[in-house]
Amino acid sequence: MNTRLIYVMGPSGAGKDSVLGWLREHLPVDMPVHWARRTITRPASAGGEAHEEVDVQGFERLQNQGAFALAWHANGLHYGVRHSELSALQQGHWVMVNGSRGHLPQALQSHSGLQVVHITADPATLVQRLTQRRRETPEEIQQRVARASSFVVPPGAIEVLNNGTLEQAGQALLLALQGLASWPSQRPGAFLPSAAS
Repeated sequence: MNTRLIYVMGPSGAGKDSVLGWLREHLPVDMPVHWARRTITRPASAGGEAHEEVDVQGFERLQNQGAFALAWHANGLHYGVRHSELSALQQGHWVMVNGSRGHLPQALQSHSGLQVVHITADPATLVQRLTQRRRETPEEIQQRVARASSFVVPPGAIEVLNNGTLEQAGQALLLALQGLASWPSQRPGAFLPSAAS
């Protein structure tokens, strides 16, 4: 298997975390993947992913000490991935990082072997999901969707369109990763779920 750092990103409403959750539960045993634990300035009690909780001062101290291989700020929070979380690459494992679109240029610069995965959905689906969350005004939702539509996916990225069921999107991502494992020189483009549902 080709050693690879997988950087997963996507706009709000795309269901990125749900797709990653499905993938985590359905990965074949012959695909050794380490899921990088993130350090976040968010209480662990808030739910969601199992992350390392720190306050802003603690995060900045760790960052100044060079503890993070990747670090960014988004949605009012600081996110980091420690160097130790990428050490599994040296053992021949894949490492899956839950990343940020805004930090992608820096991530590509610091990790030349990065494989980008972009999980998204069409504008109508994004609007529907964001509206159902009731966290933002209609204007804020439109701004988010506009940013998502204008985002340029880098060449060689795997793109998964999550418009249908979670299983469809999860299977599409799994198929793409299996393709990378079988043909490391191949750089697939879009892997879309079947239209049948």
